[in-house]
Amino acid sequence: MSILYVVLTLVVLQRIAELIYAGRNTRRLLARGGVEIAAYQYPFFILLHAAWLASMVIFIPAATPPNWSLLALYVLVQPLRIWSIASLGPYWTTRIITVPGEPLVRRGPYRFFRHPNYIVVCTEIAVLPLAFGAVEIAIVFSILNAALLSWRIRVEERALLSRRTGPGR
Repeated sequence: MSILYVVLTLVVLQRIAELIYAGRNTRRLLARGGVEIAAYQYPFFILLHAAWLASMVIFIPAATPPNWSLLALYVLVQPLRIWSIASLGPYWTTRIITVPGEPLVRRGPYRFFRHPNYIVVCTEIAVLPLAFGAVEIAIVFSILNAALLSWRIRVEERALLSRRTGPGR
């Protein structure tokens, strides 16, 4: 099996594990009175990430040797992903779920950045294809991801505003 396919398999397995964890958290948050905001956005993110991975399988020759420095950069941003997910704990989902009255998480990387996981995703979408010489894939999906994230962040910030400015904040 090629290095490309090993890497992509690991990325897919990671994404599946995250979706399972996010699904559990989503169900628990909704059961506690959480509200999903802008559910209509979610399929666009699933489509973007699936197309990103599929484009690498389709357009990058399997035998393409990786740029090990860029592959290392991809691996080096993973601790920020894990730290972000761990810091949000039961609040981490792949959807926008807010539980009225709950305080915002301000620990871990959330002390420094509003959306640390989005930093990781932006890095991954650009760096992984570049690690295999696929400049076009990196550019196209970075642009699409930036457009979707700018839309999502605006919606997410509005959804969290009441929790930032509510009573006692």
